[in-house]
Amino acid sequence: MGASQSSSVGIKEKSIHEFSVKNNHGNEVDLRSYKGKVLLVVNVASKCALTNINYTQLTELYNKYRSKDFEILAFPCNQFMNQEPGTSQQAESFACERFKAEYPIFQKVRVNGPETAPVYRFLKASKTGFMGSRIKWNFTKFLVDKDGIVIRRYGPRTEPSSIEKDIQKALGET
Repeated sequence: MGASQSSSVGIKEKSIHEFSVKNNHGNEVDLRSYKGKVLLVVNVASKCALTNINYTQLTELYNKYRSKDFEILAFPCNQFMNQEPGTSQQAESFACERFKAEYPIFQKVRVNGPETAPVYRFLKASKTGFMGSRIKWNFTKFLVDKDGIVIRRYGPRTEPSSIEKDIQKALGET
């Protein structure tokens, strides 16, 4: 799959569904299982000034739209001032216990640099942001359509509730 065959020369994958990622227990998850769903992919951290508002609103959005083919894919990342210092399991426990997150929280990843997770290489190549292809900070969000194509990228300070209309449009509600 794309996760193990990624090339540093360029991105050959056309859809997020071509990747597999590891869950927080180290088991492979084939992202083809999300075909037909609108995805919001987010790099998360538990000790960031943006944590409370983002996790609270992510949970609210998930609860509102999960029955309508919407999924949030959360990837803990410790690249920004060590704001996700624990294990992947600790990151999941934090989100689930404190913010009642029921969406998948995957294994910790790197979102910048030579060890960037292949799925993040794809996301960043699909939609650049303020810093080009680099992720600026925790809670950068990517909205992905039902076919696995990145629709839009949102910066860390963009609150999840502010992109609800984009989610509705991607779901075909507007």
